[in-house]
Amino acid sequence: MKRFIALIATVAFLSTASLYGAKEVKLDGIKCPVSGKAVKAEHAVAYKGAKAYFCCPNCPKAFAGDTAKFAAKANHQLYATGQAKLVACVFTKKPLNTATKITVAGKAVCFCCGNCKKKAETQKDTLACVFGEAQFAKGFKVAVEKK
Repeated sequence: MKRFIALIATVAFLSTASLYGAKEVKLDGIKCPVSGKAVKAEHAVAYKGAKAYFCCPNCPKAFAGDTAKFAAKANHQLYATGQAKLVACVFTKKPLNTATKITVAGKAVCFCCGNCKKKAETQKDTLACVFGEAQFAKGFKVAVEKK
């Protein structure tokens, strides 16, 4: 009977841990928002309820010193690592139309309509246009890391 209870408790714990534990983030091809170099998992800091990854211990310091300067690249990194999901048009908050898909810094992004797609495509800095603070807040939802 004690073994049975221990077995049930173990299964319950493992099930709960898998549901509420942080999912592993794949960092292959992910670039540091400060330097543009490949990131390392040991150089991560909390950012918007998730984690931003950096290449070395100096880059998080630079990021903290001027987060606004690196925000678009850090927001893109959240999306590229699967920690953030595109849930609405970044310009209008309207539902997404898959026919408007474009690629921004290696990741597919959709908009609500052709006008919003054109707005993004014609910008000199498409990454900043799509992943800037205001746009990120409108169109993306961060999967907050559970503790």
